[in-house]
Amino acid sequence: MNTDIFNAILTGKNTDAQKFVQAALESGASPHDIIMDSMIPAMDEAGRRFEEHKFFVPQLMIAARAMKESLAILSPLLAASGSEPMGKVVIGTVMGDMHDIGKNLVASMLEGAGFKVFDLGVNVAPDKFLKALQENEAEILCMSALLTTTMPAMRKTIETLINAGIRDSVLVMIGGAPVTQAYADEIGADGYSSNANAAVTLARQLISKS
Repeated sequence: MNTDIFNAILTGKNTDAQKFVQAALESGASPHDIIMDSMIPAMDEAGRRFEEHKFFVPQLMIAARAMKESLAILSPLLAASGSEPMGKVVIGTVMGDMHDIGKNLVASMLEGAGFKVFDLGVNVAPDKFLKALQENEAEILCMSALLTTTMPAMRKTIETLINAGIRDSVLVMIGGAPVTQAYADEIGADGYSSNANAAVTLARQLISKS
């Protein structure tokens, strides 16, 4: 483990994290090893501290930002080397809902955990989710809703996947303040998470079983 990278990401020091990542590359470390040995453990530690109430959302967000900006250095190198991500995720806030803070955090945490993330933003229609899943051959769909009035769009999106014949090949995760496990069960989602760290854990579990 490169403790400089680990600590810089954990504490959300963007500039330091990027500097240490660049230094590691120049010293001969591979992008894959930097991510797996130092960056992902840093985000796992941030998630653990969040679960133990030692970190709160602001600390988690700055750690995720440092991770995201450091990954920007490594992603082109990984692509050039043909390195495969842990999985591909399409994520977005459902149609009619403009809230994105929680969704953005989940997206950053998933990216930090080694997933390739396609973030569609907010107010995403079912057909747009479908198109992104098909074009990117993604295994996981993550949908967020912060309003009870927009939650039905999650059901509609799942119905759209069924009608398109791809539901069985996509793992569907849902989340957001009003969303519950009971609602996930009701609409036929594969999983529900109440926070960003739990979403990463769930995505790892689902992809390992698929």
